[in-house]
Amino acid sequence: MSAEPIRIAMWSGPRNISTAMMRSFGQRPDTAVVDEPFYAAYLAASGQLHPMQQEVLASQAQDWRAVVQALLGPVPDARAVWYQKHMTQHMLPGFGREWIDQVRNAFLIRDPAAVLASYVRARGVATLADIGIVQQREMFEREADRLGVAPPVVEGSDVLARPGPMLRGLCAALDIPYTDAMLSWPAGRRATDGVWAPAWYAAVERSTGFGPPPAPERAPLPDELRRVADAARPHYEVLAAHRLA
Repeated sequence: MSAEPIRIAMWSGPRNISTAMMRSFGQRPDTAVVDEPFYAAYLAASGQLHPMQQEVLASQAQDWRAVVQALLGPVPDARAVWYQKHMTQHMLPGFGREWIDQVRNAFLIRDPAAVLASYVRARGVATLADIGIVQQREMFEREADRLGVAPPVVEGSDVLARPGPMLRGLCAALDIPYTDAMLSWPAGRRATDGVWAPAWYAAVERSTGFGPPPAPERAPLPDELRRVADAARPHYEVLAAHRLA
């Protein structure tokens, strides 16, 4: 009888290294990956307008229940590990979270000011809900309460600065073997990338591994974004206190 597959849910906000992390896990010979499976359900339920809206809606299930059923169902290509890249802002209040207890959860974080500076370059505006940090804290605390210990937390800039040690520590925390194959990948698009890749993935498509951490933003955030960053910071700091070193 074959062993039960390991399902890993990596919970990130936008404008982090979430797609690079998906590339990294996708290089593992034992791992299948899925890209933001709740995106269409989020757009359908929230009424938000995003780039390539109709393409996204047509590419995925729009009912969160169907998404959950797929995530807990057969793993693509019968792989031993299924890495699921999730955006915390997609988890709307009406979406059930009980299924999360059946997967191994990890959290990918980034300083809110850096997230916002990057996000507004892509979309022009940003709210606290757009960056998913409140949901990320809620999900982290829920998982910590369930486990009795903090689940793994990784800071994107730490992974960029020290990819080998950070990925080794993350794999240990998730109780899966580490492999150096996670450190590099071929440039280009993947069949597993979301249909929205042309709108968001230009940089990662050029990449062949984890690059250096980005330079700090020189220009201060405008007042309206500074207020969002200030509101986000306490939630970020809860998770950052547990990040892998």
